[in-house]
Amino acid sequence: MKKLLLIISLTLATMLGFSQKQVDQQFNSWWTYSGNHKLTEKWGIHRLYSCRRNDFVKNWQQSLLRLGMNYQLDKNLTATLGYDWVETFPYGKQPIAKQTKEQRIFEQLMLKNKVGIFNLKHRYKLEQLFSNANLKHRFRYRFVISAPLGKKKIEDNTFFFTIFDEIFINLGGDTKGQVFNQNWIYTAVGYKLNKKTSFKIGYMNQFLMKSDNVHIESNNTLQIGFSHSFFPKE
Repeated sequence: MKKLLLIISLTLATMLGFSQKQVDQQFNSWWTYSGNHKLTEKWGIHRLYSCRRNDFVKNWQQSLLRLGMNYQLDKNLTATLGYDWVETFPYGKQPIAKQTKEQRIFEQLMLKNKVGIFNLKHRYKLEQLFSNANLKHRFRYRFVISAPLGKKKIEDNTFFFTIFDEIFINLGGDTKGQVFNQNWIYTAVGYKLNKKTSFKIGYMNQFLMKSDNVHIESNNTLQIGFSHSFFPKE
């Protein structure tokens, strides 16, 4: 909990540092399916599709398709190598000039532990972003807290809540002085139906620095998530 408060405090301080820039508020919705599908005791497949809409559902914001390979280093640590296909559309008050396509390769470590009823996750992620023959590098860190509502642990037929903060940092020489890329603050209520299936509905603020290093989007985002995983019979 102390770590989350520290991250949020640093995030708010960073946002206040941008108070002199032009910030536009928008309302979006993200509709996401995800799943982890175990192949063996150590190996598995991760997949995700996120349909991201602007002005609630009126216009496209972004389409993201993800495929990754998980490797279970131990019961609390998972490594993932993955690929994203991303299409971003002109939207909102600060639209890009045209629809763009981007491919990403990423390397990720997910560390989890438990403190009382609280499930904690740390996600460390490196990304290589390819667009129009340009290559950019980015680091992301996400800290997640989840806990059951009315029970001692998140099990079948359990409501739960989740909060996280994730910061994005540009790396390499082509940052044009823009080290901070964006920040996500998220809170949601979910329902775990069983080991395979869960649902979440939540709110996220996406605080996004535009490439001109002057304009900022503060995107208020409704998030609807559905997760379905597959586990072979033991």
